[in-house]
Amino acid sequence: MFIGHFAPALVAATHKDAPRLPVLMVAAQLVDWAFFSLLLFGVERMRITPGIAVMNPMDLYHMPYTHSLLGALAFGGGTTVIVWFIARMNDGGGTTVVAWPRALIAGLIAGAVVVSHWFLDLLVHVPDLTLTGSPPKLGFGLWNYPAIEMPLELVITFGALWFCWKRLALPAGRVALLGGLLFALQIFNWFGPVEPEVTASTSVMALAAYGLVTLAAWWAVRDVAKG
Repeated sequence: MFIGHFAPALVAATHKDAPRLPVLMVAAQLVDWAFFSLLLFGVERMRITPGIAVMNPMDLYHMPYTHSLLGALAFGGGTTVIVWFIARMNDGGGTTVVAWPRALIAGLIAGAVVVSHWFLDLLVHVPDLTLTGSPPKLGFGLWNYPAIEMPLELVITFGALWFCWKRLALPAGRVALLGGLLFALQIFNWFGPVEPEVTASTSVMALAAYGLVTLAAWWAVRDVAKG
């Protein structure tokens, strides 16, 4: 799953105490931000294996830290603490502006968005996810069923984007830009050229895509007040 991971962020952003949308978009893909960063340094590993899944040739054979449930919970817990701490801080004036219950809710929402990544991956991955970093490996394998996975990913993503647009009353043009970017990236992910092997550019391209989505999300809400 790619853009489908942003669906929980888009829905969560409508909560009155949630962090801003760009923060949640980072949270939604934090696990993959970490994975592709660790991939650069050989800490986690993957290879291209044509045929391993109908829709995806990535053989994600060693990712115990980012794509175990325990790892996702650790990333989510860390995110909760960081967002709570920042929410408890000030707006530059030196005084606390967010009461601790609201700050805690903001942190928990962000942490839950992080953890959602593992459960959405569980739907589509062939068995390569783990609970604690070691076998058994898990995955329901919807990547082998394009007629199910492709419409599912589009429906949850653009349904969540529509919900966010309506609830936050975002400018239609900016939402269209964000939606167009998400759609273009997903089409490239599905139908674009496949590298014959994993290189540094594999990580750079993935991280650049996540960065572009975050930037578009920031633009969509940059001067929109939360209700």
